[in-house]
Amino acid sequence: MKSNITVVILAAGLGTRMKSRKAKVLHEAGGDTLLNHVIRAACEIALPEEIVVVVGHQAAAVSESVRVAGIRFAEQAEQKGTGHALLCAKEVIGTTDGDLLILNGDGPLLRPSTLRDLIELRKTRQIGGAIVTTELHDPTGYGRIVRDENGLVAAIVEHKSASEDQLKIREINPGVYCFDAGLFWAHIGEVRPNNSAREYYLTDMIEIIRRHGNSVAPLLVRDETELLGINTRVELAAADKILRGRKVEQLMLSGVTIEQPESVTIDVHVEVGQDSVIEANVQLRGNSYVGSNVRIGTGSVLRSCHVGDDATVLPYVVAEASMIGSGASVGPFARLRMNAEAGADTHIGNFVELKKTKLGAGSKASHLAYLGDSTIGSNVNVGAGTITCNYDGEKKHQTTIGDDVFVGSNSTLVAPLRVDAGAYIAAGSVITKNVESDALAIGRAYQTEKPGWAKRRRENRKKREAEVRT
Repeated sequence: MKSNITVVILAAGLGTRMKSRKAKVLHEAGGDTLLNHVIRAACEIALPEEIVVVVGHQAAAVSESVRVAGIRFAEQAEQKGTGHALLCAKEVIGTTDGDLLILNGDGPLLRPSTLRDLIELRKTRQIGGAIVTTELHDPTGYGRIVRDENGLVAAIVEHKSASEDQLKIREINPGVYCFDAGLFWAHIGEVRPNNSAREYYLTDMIEIIRRHGNSVAPLLVRDETELLGINTRVELAAADKILRGRKVEQLMLSGVTIEQPESVTIDVHVEVGQDSVIEANVQLRGNSYVGSNVRIGTGSVLRSCHVGDDATVLPYVVAEASMIGSGASVGPFARLRMNAEAGADTHIGNFVELKKTKLGAGSKASHLAYLGDSTIGSNVNVGAGTITCNYDGEKKHQTTIGDDVFVGSNSTLVAPLRVDAGAYIAAGSVITKNVESDALAIGRAYQTEKPGWAKRRRENRKKREAEVRT
C-alpha cells in the first residue's frame, strides 16, 4: 500500500481561534501534538520520505516537533490559501505519478483505515480524485458537497458563497483528498485567486479536474468525530477525550485491566503489558512503558517511566523519567525523578523521594527518606528519616553506598561520601567522613543527663506565675 503514494500535510496556519501564541498544530491532544497524530496516520499508508509537511507560522518550532525521522518540509512563508500551499509543496516534491494524498495538520482523529479506503476508491474506479465527506447536524462554516446525477462530486461550495438551497446540504468537506498525482500536478497551476479573499483555494481543483474530463468520487464517513478539525480549545478538549478513549479501548482489548476507564489518562505512546491492572485516576504520560502483571495504584502519575514485569506501584506515586525494576514495590506517596532507578525487587515506601539515585536490587527505603545524587548497592537497608545531604549551597555532590550496608534511622549522610560494603551506620548519626567496609560508624554526641532538672524547671515556672498574680 505504501508504494507510489505521496502525502502533503497542511500545517502552515496560526489558528487565530485557538487564542494562542503558538501555532495550532503544536497544541496537544491525547499526549501528542495535533500534527504528530496526523503524521502517524499518514505513515500507515506512505513512507516517511514521501510525506511533506507545509509549514508557515513558527515553521522552525513545527518542524522540530515532528517525532518521525525522514519527513520533509516545505515552507509557505506567506499564507495565500490551501492551493498556494500545494504549490509550495510542489517545489519540494517535484512532479510524481501514483496517488497524492492531502491532509490537514489539525485533524488528529483521522484513522489510517479511512485513508486506505480513500486511496482504494480512487484506484478501483480509475478516476481523477476522491475526497472524504461526512454529514453534520450543523454544517455551518463548512464547504458543502454538491453531487451530480451519478452521485459524484460536482463542486465544493464554500459556506459564504452557497445559495439558500446549498446551505441546506449537510454533507461537508473536511479537507481530506486523494488525487491522481500526475493529473493534479499537471493542472494545479490553473487555480486562480478569483474570490473575495484573493486566495488560491484547493477546492477549485474539483472543478478543474472535472473540466478536463475526470471524475471525483466522495467517500462518506459516517463517524463525523473522525473528521473533527481543531479550531478552538473546546474542540481540542473533545479530541483529547476521543483519543484517550481509543487508547484505553486498545489496551483493554490487548489484555490490560483498567478500573474505571473513564477516569484514567493514558497518552498515545504509552505501552502496557498483558495482565497488568491500572486502577482509577491513574495518569500514564509520555513514553511510559509498563510491563506485564504490573499493578498501578489509584492516583499515581508516571511520565516517561519504565516499569518492569511484576512490579507494584501503590497509590499516589509520582514518577518522572525514572525506572522501576521487575518485582519492585513503590509507594504509597513516593516520588521518583530525574533518572532515578529502583532495581529489581527493591522496596520504596511512603514519603520516600529518589532524585538522580540508583537503588540496587533488593534494597529498601521503607519510610520518610530523601536520597539524592546517590548510587546505592544491593541489599541495602535505608532507615526511616535518612537524608543524603547532596547540596552545599553551590554544587551537588555524590553519595555512594556499597552492597549490604545498613543505614540506621534518622541518619544524615553529608556528601561527598562513600560508605563501603557491609558497613553499619548507627541510628541518629551525622556522617561526614567515608566509612570503610564492615565498620560501624557512629556520628552523634554522647547522651548527657541532669537529674532533677525538669522538676526544678516546673517549680520555677509556677513561682514566676504566682508572683505575676500578686
